[in-house]
Amino acid sequence: MAQTQSLSIPDSQHDYSLWERLCILRDRLIADTRFQNRVAKIPFLKNIAKKRANQLFDVMAGFVYTQILLSCVRLNLFNLLKDGPLDLADIKKSCSLDAIPLKKLLDAAASIQLLEMRSQQRYGLGKLGAPMVGNTALSAMIEHHTVLYEDLRDPLLLLSGDVEIKRMEKFWPYVSPDQQDQEALKDKERVKNYSDLMSASLPLVADQVVDAYDFSQHQCLMDVGGGQGTFLKRVFSSAPQLQRKLFDLPGVANLAKDNFLVAPDHQSIEVHSGDFFKDSLPTGADLITLIRVIFDHDDERVKILLKSIFEALPAGGKLLVAEPMADTPEHPAMGHAYFGFYLLAMGRGRPRTIQEISNLAVHAGFKGVEVLRCSMPINAQVLLISK
Repeated sequence: MAQTQSLSIPDSQHDYSLWERLCILRDRLIADTRFQNRVAKIPFLKNIAKKRANQLFDVMAGFVYTQILLSCVRLNLFNLLKDGPLDLADIKKSCSLDAIPLKKLLDAAASIQLLEMRSQQRYGLGKLGAPMVGNTALSAMIEHHTVLYEDLRDPLLLLSGDVEIKRMEKFWPYVSPDQQDQEALKDKERVKNYSDLMSASLPLVADQVVDAYDFSQHQCLMDVGGGQGTFLKRVFSSAPQLQRKLFDLPGVANLAKDNFLVAPDHQSIEVHSGDFFKDSLPTGADLITLIRVIFDHDDERVKILLKSIFEALPAGGKLLVAEPMADTPEHPAMGHAYFGFYLLAMGRGRPRTIQEISNLAVHAGFKGVEVLRCSMPINAQVLLISK
């Protein structure tokens, strides 16, 4: 007869609280297969058991789901169906797949609510696919994940630090210790791949920030690590009178200059280049923004950056930080799971809580930290930090 593990409450030799000891008992019960089988037959409890089984299956199958999503993006299915459902034959006219594998993909996408079966065997947008229509920012990140998957092929090897060449580290050369990668940061053609991704995906965060804060109350804004100027362009729509400056690495700054030259509304943006860990920041701005910058770097580098920003701001100046953060309410997996492993593969940085960022800001000399309300904290939380 199969032996089951003891379900007695553990003794207090580990100094467990009563709550922790009860949790251990619960875990032992749930882990017992005979208990699972009994629960599955009890009308009131079987729905809970089924829900948890489904959740665990979705975690296990998540990689397959992401590949279905990637396939839909590459075939432009969401935009193809935006005007109404189509049958297999009509979809086939715009796709490179043969009918049999295409139907397999469409049925798989429908099963995870990216698509939806409609009347007359037609496929329409599902509730998770509809938000993908025209969403170039999210599509860019989905395509970019192919780089991340290479580094996640053996997750324990990645965690142990034994991956010799990480593709993510090469994709983001500013975190690479390789001297050739560092030299590449001066060449706009060498930084174009990662800079283009930053620009394409930035609307996921930029719209949240502009909705959360009134930029018109300031005279001059400097976006540090501002990339090709996507955020500064977005701010212009709500505060056209604002003077704007951009600071980034030389290669990226040159890309920004090229972009501004062909955009009349943005030709007045001052572009400054340098390394914000080594060079002083330009003065003159009463508001400085860091959009998806801090979580790319370790604490010591962040302290250097925040101190430099503190010195560049006038008395009463403000720093606005926006990025995905750890322990975001209702989105715990976004911080420690997704960005925790993303940044691990990238080779530097970590997701931080609001309190951790606040502590680093106070260490740099800042006084107050205010959490601004934003509609989609899974994309970013926004902090306003006062000098």
